[in-house]
Amino acid sequence: MDSLVQHATDNQVCRITLNRPEALNALTPDQRERIIDLLAGASEDAEVRAVVLTGTGRGFCAGADLRTGAALRKPAAGDVARTLRLGAQRLVAAVLDCEKPVIAAVNGTAAGLGAHLALACDLVLAAESARFIEVFVRRGLVPDGGGAYLLPRLIGPQRAKELMFFGDALSAADAERLGLVNRVVPDGELAKTAREWAERLAGGPTRALALTKQLVNASLDSDRATAFAAEAAAQEINMTTQDAREGVASFVERRSPRYEGR
Repeated sequence: MDSLVQHATDNQVCRITLNRPEALNALTPDQRERIIDLLAGASEDAEVRAVVLTGTGRGFCAGADLRTGAALRKPAAGDVARTLRLGAQRLVAAVLDCEKPVIAAVNGTAAGLGAHLALACDLVLAAESARFIEVFVRRGLVPDGGGAYLLPRLIGPQRAKELMFFGDALSAADAERLGLVNRVVPDGELAKTAREWAERLAGGPTRALALTKQLVNASLDSDRATAFAAEAAAQEINMTTQDAREGVASFVERRSPRYEGR
């Protein structure tokens, strides 16, 4: 399993790499569980302050691996909903709930659940050759892995329905134009750019970033009063951190801050 989901941590950045290039990194259940565990571990590990998620070969992730006996059998009542709750939805939730900023470095095709895995990340970098495909309609399926939750919040309901109804491949450049991608870079510069962004985040105020992530994600489902109350509570929590004190002190002393993630 370690060879199918590669994992390394250096410079306080956890790098998770899907490594089934012959299958465009289509996810098996074991791989999915491994990624969920690694993201949970990144949240808990004070020495990890940013995460990069990427793939090897021509694919970032082609979605769930449907070439299994379980995927082809006629399900019993309730089996599909249970499988989604415990599988694809848990994976996307693990990204959204990770307490460290997560960067998707999309090196190639991101289809179905693979597209949603990327779009759940806090920042999305894409190689010029990357493509995003809402492939479900091509298979007669309803989008899963939180797609109908994520896409309308990122690009609005009309654009989301266009992608989901037609299932056309979206180029990296078009994904950037729509706002699904933060930046498109030449293929050969993707790893370097992802490393630079991750290390910059790893040098930032980790708890403030985590609280900011929570506020932004929750704001999409909140009314103004709830969002303002959450903001006030986050400020209260953050002002107890060492990094917040360092940030204020560095401003007063006119020097660059030295954040330690605490």
